[in-house]
Amino acid sequence: MNIEERQKKLKELRNDLMHERGVAAMGGAPASPGRIRAIRSNISRLLTIIREEETKEKEAVKEDKK
Repeated sequence: MNIEERQKKLKELRNDLMHERGVAAMGGAPASPGRIRAIRSNISRLLTIIREEETKEKEAVKEDKK
């Protein structure tokens, strides 16, 4: 998965989370009670991967300067 695909998936997950939270806030019973937690953990997984790649790139640039 490249950076653009990850960003697209992250945006999609955040939209899903917003929708699920909206349903819950209006008093509706969510179709799957664990869905909000699953979406949040998937978002954090993606953010971790993105952050790790950024860190690797920064370290590579740092080593190139030496």
